[in-house]
Parts: sequence; structure tokens; C-alpha cells
Amino acid sequence: MILVMVIAAAGMVRVLTQHWREGAVLLGGALIAAAVLRVLLPVDRVGLLAIRSRATDVLCYTAFGVVMTALAVTITRGSFDFP
Repeated sequence: MILVMVIAAAGMVRVLTQHWREGAVLLGGALIAAAVLRVLLPVDRVGLLAIRSRATDVLCYTAFGVVMTALAVTITRGSFDFP
């Protein structure tokens, strides 16, 4: 869980420092890392990564991570500045 939180915190720092695309990729990576850890860790070591069944957790973490990463990579407009 600490590894996932460190990656997510790094992503939030990047988002808050006006580098939203890099931050979104890091946040998506944190979700994918959570999915991998959920698959690899035994039930007694998984901690707060376990929300529902293993299959549901892995599916949700992977899907949200891939979608977030894909959206961050494919959006081409540079910033959210308002005129």
C-alpha cells in the first residue's frame, strides 16, 4: 500500500505543479501497480488494497489505471488556462 501511495503522491505533486499529463500518467500507474500487487500478495498481506474480491479489485484497478493513462497520453491540448 505504501508503494501505491508514494506513486499517487508523486502524481498529485505533478498535477499540482501544472504538469497534469505527467501526474495523470503517474496516478494511472499507481492504479496499475495496485492491481499487480493485489494479484501477487497473499490475502493476509494485501491490507487496504483489498476492497472486494480479488478478481473485482484487479479488474477495477486495471481498468481505471489503463483508462486514466490512455486519456492522459492521448489528450493533445496543452493546458487548462481560461481566457
